[in-house]
Parts: sequence; C-alpha cells; structure tokens
Amino acid sequence: MVVAVLEAVAVAVTDSSQTNKSRHPSIRATLGIATGALLASGGVSADWLPDLQDWETSAGLMYYSESGRVSAIEPVISAKKNLDTDEYLTLKLTLDTLTGASATGAVSSELPQTFTRPSGNGSYTIASGQTPLDDTFKDTRLTFNANWERPVAEELTLNLGTALSKEYDYLSLGISGGLAKDINAGNTTLSGGLSLSADSGSPVGGEPIPFAAMQPEDTDPLRQGSGSDKQVIDAVFGLTQIINKRSLFQINYSLSSSDGYLNDPYKFISVVDPITGNPVFENSVQPDLPTVAYENRPDSRTKHSLYAQYKIALGDNILDSSYRFLTDDWGINSHTLDFRYRIASNNGSYWQPHIRLYQQSAADFYTPFFVGSERPVSGDSHSFASADYRLGEFTATTLGLEYGRRSGTRGWSVAAEYYLQSGKEPDKKFGALADQTLFPDVDAFFVRFIRDF
Repeated sequence: MVVAVLEAVAVAVTDSSQTNKSRHPSIRATLGIATGALLASGGVSADWLPDLQDWETSAGLMYYSESGRVSAIEPVISAKKNLDTDEYLTLKLTLDTLTGASATGAVSSELPQTFTRPSGNGSYTIASGQTPLDDTFKDTRLTFNANWERPVAEELTLNLGTALSKEYDYLSLGISGGLAKDINAGNTTLSGGLSLSADSGSPVGGEPIPFAAMQPEDTDPLRQGSGSDKQVIDAVFGLTQIINKRSLFQINYSLSSSDGYLNDPYKFISVVDPITGNPVFENSVQPDLPTVAYENRPDSRTKHSLYAQYKIALGDNILDSSYRFLTDDWGINSHTLDFRYRIASNNGSYWQPHIRLYQQSAADFYTPFFVGSERPVSGDSHSFASADYRLGEFTATTLGLEYGRRSGTRGWSVAAEYYLQSGKEPDKKFGALADQTLFPDVDAFFVRFIRDF
C-alpha cells in the first residue's frame, strides 16, 4: 500500500526508470539482451542469467563541470526484471571519467609557488594570487550494482545487494541487506537495512607520512607504505506513513561507522611565516618549493543522520520536500533542505524546478595553514589537521530545472542544475595572507539526460 502511494506521489522525481512499466516486449527483449551482453563482456558467458526477456531498461548520460576545476562524464545503464510476483532483480553499470584540476589545500600567495607532483616525477608552478590546483587529476571509475528483492513472508520483503567500484588507485567492495514490513493495513512500513564495505587504496607515489614535508621532484618522497584499507558499516531504520490518498511522510535514522585510512593522500597544508604571512621556503635543493606538510585525519569516523521527507499531490502537481541533519565525531554538523515541485503539462510532459540549500560547520581539526612552529613533527600520528576545503565551514545552493515526457511505456527527461559553494574565510588571516582569498567560491554546472525503454 505504501509503495503504491509512493508511486502515486511521484517516486519518479528521483529515478524515472523505476516507474517505467514495459508494454513493448520486443523492444525490451532486444535491450535486455544487449544489457546482458554488456554485463558479461570480455568473453564471459551470460548463461548464468536466468532469463533475458522482459527487462525494463534505462540509459542515461551526465556531464558535470566545475569552473576551472574538475569535469566528469558519466554514462549509466540499468536494467530491472520481474522474476516472479513482487520479486525483482536490478542491475546497474556506471562509468565515470574525471579530468581537470583539484585543490591541494595549500594557500594562495603573493609569491609564485612550485609543487612536486604526487608521483615525485615532475612539478607544477602556481602563479601569485592563484589557488594551488593540481591540474593532472585524471581518473576513470567503473561501478556495478546488483539488487535482489522478494517477499519472504506476509507483508515482509527482503532486499539483498552487492556493489563493486574500481578506479585507478581505489577498489571498493560492498554487500547490503534489508527488510521492510507493512503494518496497519499497509498504511505503515517499517524498514531496516545494513551494509558493509571494504575499500583498499593504492595512492600514486605511496601513502605519505603524516606531516612530512613535500620533497623536491625526482627525489624519494617520504612515504610510510604503498596503500591502506578502510571498512565502512552503515545501518538505516525508517518509517513511512501514508497520511491520506494524496500525501505521505517518511523518517529515517542512519548510522555510519568508518575505520581505517581516512586521509586524502593528495592533500597538504601550507606552513607560513609568523611575521609576513607568506609561505615558508626553506628547501635548499629547490628554493621555489614552499614548505607544505601532508595532512592527517583520525582513523575512525562515526556519523548520525536524521532524514524526513514529505510528499503531497496538489491537483495534478506534486510537491516533494525533505530535510536532513547530520552530525559526526569529527565536529561537522550539516543541514540540508531540498524542494522539488513537479508541474504537470500536456501530453504526459512535466516541468520540475529544484532548489537545495546546504550548510555545514568545520571539522574540529580543519586548519587552513600552519603558522611557523605550529606544524606537528613528521610522523606524529596522534595529531590531526587538514586543509581540505570539504571539511571547512561553507554553504551551498543548488538550483535546477528538469523537463520530462512520457508516451506509453517510453519516457525521457533532461535536467540542468547550477551549484554554488561559498566558504568562510579564516578568522586568523594576517600579513600577506590578509590580501589572499583562501576559501574561494566553487561553482559547477550539471546536465543529465535519461531515456527509458
């Protein structure tokens, strides 16, 4: 019952492929076979697939671009099959290609700065007044997800899943399981889920020693290993309540625990002169190399999140609103408000404006720079500091518009969004730092096209 109302109140706002009910077996069969062949590429037989008929398929393409920074292209293909009454198998394949420049954490300066690339081979120079970005960022990520859902008792549904994600220097494997129980004549659903993932990283150039100084190019970098692991456990408990025929409410609590190597091996922190505020240059081999220290974060993190969502049909239109509060033991608290309003138009088409507002506080160990001797000694694993702007205090706004259209079983949608992030400048800027922008705005443009078959 809850599921039916959810669909009626436009679950499609988040994934139009989930509501596509096929009425063209020949088309679906062709696309289903193509999907199966893709998933079994590389000469592996597809005989293990139970039946490739009657697959509902969806394909999409996303393009994301930050001004002067990272760009990404992401094609996605997914397929869903009804194996039996209320029993489904869903497969999804995603390929991300990322290129561009990423922020290193170092401060901008009135002086030019030259940094060594992560491999230790080569260097790049940042002009005065410019935010230090490493322009060699390039990666390709392949992700595969599989999910199986079926009833296991009266009003009780079991959900099992697995995930694999591989990129150049990172591998993640995960499994998940969940149960959903309908009560109150189907007007209430209680749900719970658990997921486990094991990640392993092998950063370019190896794993930096905490707070070790960057070395000149073509010299041995100060490393403590070639790679490290991380384990993540996530649990979620939820309640969905039908209010009436046109609205419902959902609330979820989630807990996430991470243990292992949680540093970003490519981020470092500038050391500045306590008098002038300029970066310290103390390397006798390469005088234009500023003194920067590699970051160190705690090796565990626990996050608590509370999420509430309300959906209501207003005539032919639909309002979808949600709020999320997150807090963790790194000191970050965040608030997210999200609103979508689907406006029905003629011939099955719709317009959907979207606005998202986000605010977070800084992590306890966020440090935009070290002043002189504030830098911990190299190898001090008990001190924590990071200049990663993603751990700083900032607000973000997303504005978007989606247009979609359905005809019979076919549908498509195109969406465009603009993202603007504004950070809080450090209170303790002094000397030459006072003339620098240490937390510049980040804006990005996003466009996505999805076609259901």
